[in-house]
Amino acid sequence: MKDKKIKKLLEQEARRQNDTLNLIASENYVSKDVREALGSVFVNKYAEGYPRARYYGGNVYVDEVEELAKKRALKLFSLSPKKWSVNVQPYSGSPANLAVLHALVPVGEKIMGMSLAMGGHLTHGHKVSVTGKLWTQIPYGVDEKTEEIDYGGVMRIAKKEQPKLIIAGATAYSRIVDFKKMRAVADAVGAYLLVDMSHFAGLVAGRSYPSPFPYADVVMTTTHKTLRGPRSAMIFSRTIPPLIPNSKLLIPNLIDKAVFPGLQGGPHENQIAAIAVALEEAMKPAFKKYAAQVVKNTRAFAEEIKRLGWRVVSGGTDSHLFLLNTASCGIGGKEASDVLESIGIIVNKNTIPFDERTPVDPSGIRIGTSALTTRGMKEREMKTIAGLVSMTFTKKISPSEARRRVKVLVKKFPIRV
Repeated sequence: MKDKKIKKLLEQEARRQNDTLNLIASENYVSKDVREALGSVFVNKYAEGYPRARYYGGNVYVDEVEELAKKRALKLFSLSPKKWSVNVQPYSGSPANLAVLHALVPVGEKIMGMSLAMGGHLTHGHKVSVTGKLWTQIPYGVDEKTEEIDYGGVMRIAKKEQPKLIIAGATAYSRIVDFKKMRAVADAVGAYLLVDMSHFAGLVAGRSYPSPFPYADVVMTTTHKTLRGPRSAMIFSRTIPPLIPNSKLLIPNLIDKAVFPGLQGGPHENQIAAIAVALEEAMKPAFKKYAAQVVKNTRAFAEEIKRLGWRVVSGGTDSHLFLLNTASCGIGGKEASDVLESIGIIVNKNTIPFDERTPVDPSGIRIGTSALTTRGMKEREMKTIAGLVSMTFTKKISPSEARRRVKVLVKKFPIRV
């Protein structure tokens, strides 16, 4: 690379990634093949429109790439092309959620999503997001004692507020979402059910988390996180008779029009090529083993940190992440994150349900094991890292010794993708 400054930063970032333990739940390591596709000649091509219906010439191979990505997406999740459609053009998860709402819910109407403070995502209708400015969010949350979704409460709120669309899925919720119960709520009030499976899509693909497809009208997912693809998104939608009064358009038609020309211009075909590669990788037997190991690792980490005296939100996990209440032992989330980064362990500060502290310095941190599982680590390493986290917080180990132990682990498990 001729640009020496950028080259140096690339080298420094590669070194930082390899030399630290990444416990950020929304990050992972992609394969060399995914990176090659992402940096391919498709980055040069403008392809406004959809396959076989572009507004530019020269898209013969672009069309093949996009059609291949769509075919693989349906195959990975065992979906019939007669019953489901998929749009692979969204730039990322946030605009994908916006596109679904734009397609199905008139501006100003009510949408129901998990409260950000309880583990939901900004784009599920929070007031600081455009989704909360264009639509009225009716939030639901978790039971104060169990810290799991209160489905009875969700039903009561929905019947009272009559939302047009209900969102199932979260960004900081460790338990399995009961999609059947969420479907029952949606049916009770005549609402669409959108499942945002961005965080656990790879676990669904690997058969380590229940599939939302039997119950959802629309499923949105990012393609990074547990799916180990590029930073992009996909929207799956049922090809069923429309619920829109006096409309002959099917849900996929509405979604497609919302993505383009509604919200986006030309798709990032290099991203779509990288998605196609990641989807093919996720169909390999090794990926199923990977997904199962992610869940094993997260449970092992959570159980060990609990054994050492720390409180895990909801008492455990069924997925790739969990929330750790650090404030209960006298350390705020921001301080916890900063202290861990100083020894080479990367997490993110995070609010916990019914948090009395601010999002700037909340009561906890979010821990995920997807990236470390990609590096080949298993339950034994998770317990070791949990011990390092605990000893660092309680100052039972010096920072220099903690950093040394981190270096031993990263050297033993280098990033090989």
